[in-house]
Amino acid sequence: MDAIVAQNLTHTYPPKRPSKVAQKALRGVSFTVSTGELFGLLGPNGGGKSTTFHILSTFFTPTSGSVMLFGKDAIQHPDAVRRDLGIVFQTPGLDIKLTVQENLTHQGHLYGLSGTALKQRIIEVLTRLGVDSRKDSIVETLSGGLRRRVEIAKGLLHHPKLLLLDEPTAGLDPASRRDLWNYLFELKTSERMTLVVTTHLMDEADKCDRVAIINEGVLVSFGTPAALKLDIGGDVISLGTADTARLSGEIEKKYHVTTQVIGQSVRFERAQGHEFIPQVIADFPGLVHSVTLNKPTLEDVFIKKTGHRLSSDPL
Repeated sequence: MDAIVAQNLTHTYPPKRPSKVAQKALRGVSFTVSTGELFGLLGPNGGGKSTTFHILSTFFTPTSGSVMLFGKDAIQHPDAVRRDLGIVFQTPGLDIKLTVQENLTHQGHLYGLSGTALKQRIIEVLTRLGVDSRKDSIVETLSGGLRRRVEIAKGLLHHPKLLLLDEPTAGLDPASRRDLWNYLFELKTSERMTLVVTTHLMDEADKCDRVAIINEGVLVSFGTPAALKLDIGGDVISLGTADTARLSGEIEKKYHVTTQVIGQSVRFERAQGHEFIPQVIADFPGLVHSVTLNKPTLEDVFIKKTGHRLSSDPL
């Protein structure tokens, strides 16, 4: 049984003021997540991934479409699936004036846990995350990385089948990011937990088993990172120029390839790109100011599907 089956999800936010128009955040998004999979929702800020996350967490009800979590209808019967969910929101949910243990105790009470069993579970999850020595620390005294670990401990307290994490490394330093991802891998391998992570970072999406790329509310690509990169079909060449329109048109006419203008560069794909670069420079003397050659990345997949870089998306 799949952990998640999402079909034709749409969501429209009502206008904030009468003079404004409604915002369509999702436009028919469909995907599945296998049990035990580490799944990534990749996209720019405002592109729809966080709306998808909130629907999966039962925090939002979609305008239309369906979501099944472990065979249960999450829209019609949200209470039936919430015990199976552990949720780590991007916005911190800890009370910074309480201790780590006090935060987790209150969380445990929400799920009907109490007494010795709750105390033992708190020590267990804090130990797994390497923060058991800080259980009596006031949360506001912890670093960002330690707070994020406590957030995850809070989400794991009730033994969920599915852990949802919205931009879990936001605000963390590189070492804390690495530690967090190592722990996510451990959850996946040792406990066969299903994890869904939203991110706008390509290196994090590359760590996932499969990725759904969402832009402007549309699922633009879906699959393993390796398979998505294979769709590029060659090396990626970017040519810096002062006249993108001219160079783009000339390259398409001469070499019969499709180009994309990204800023002050003309981008296209070509097999054996290192052999082709001397030819293109010789064919357009003085027009090419710089050359970049790369193997395909998920950024290139995003550019091919949308026509712009993820980091520069206006949404």
